[in-house]
Amino acid sequence: MMAKDDVIAAVGPRLRALRKERNTTLTALSESTGISVSTLSRLESGRRRATLELLLPLAQAYQVPLDDLVGAPPTGDPRVYARPIQAFGQTIVPLTRQPGGVQAFKHLIPAGRRAEPDPKSHDGYEWLYVLTGRLRLVLGHHDLVLPPGEAAEFDTRIPHWFGTATGDAVEFLSIFGPQGERMHVRARTR
Repeated sequence: MMAKDDVIAAVGPRLRALRKERNTTLTALSESTGISVSTLSRLESGRRRATLELLLPLAQAYQVPLDDLVGAPPTGDPRVYARPIQAFGQTIVPLTRQPGGVQAFKHLIPAGRRAEPDPKSHDGYEWLYVLTGRLRLVLGHHDLVLPPGEAAEFDTRIPHWFGTATGDAVEFLSIFGPQGERMHVRARTR
C-alpha cells in the first residue's frame, strides 16, 4: 500500500474519533455540514473515499484545520539557522539548508577591507544583488561598480572577484547554482 493510500485510509477512523470526542451524532453533523448521514457513515467506515468537497465542511464544523482531518505531517520549523562562514575577508551567511543544488548566501564585506582583485573561476552560475554599499565586481575584462539595488548574473567559469569599491561596508545576496542553473525572474506585464 502506498503512503498516500495509508493517509486516505486513516481519515475515516480520525473522523469517527473526532465526532465521538465532540459527542456529536451523525444526524447533528449532517445538519451542520449538509452532508447526508449515509455519506458521513461511509466516510467514517472507509467505504467512501474522502474528497476535498467533503472534508472542507467537516473541518469547518469541527473547527479544526484541514491538516488535522487528514493527519498531515508537521511542516517543521521554517527558519534557517545559519552558521556564518568567514572566508575571503568577508562573512558569508548561508540562507539555504540543503546541500547541493541552488544555494543562497548573504555576504558582508566589512569597512576598510579594500583588497586587490584576485579573480578565480569555477563551475556554476551566480546571481548577485547589492543591498548596501558599493560592490566592485571584476568579471573577465570588466571592472564594474554595483550600487544598492543593482544586480548582476554571470557564468562562474569566467574569472571573477568581488569586494568593496569604496572601502565602506558592503552587503549583498548571492544565488549560486553549481550545475549552471540560471535565475528565472517572472514579472507581470502592465
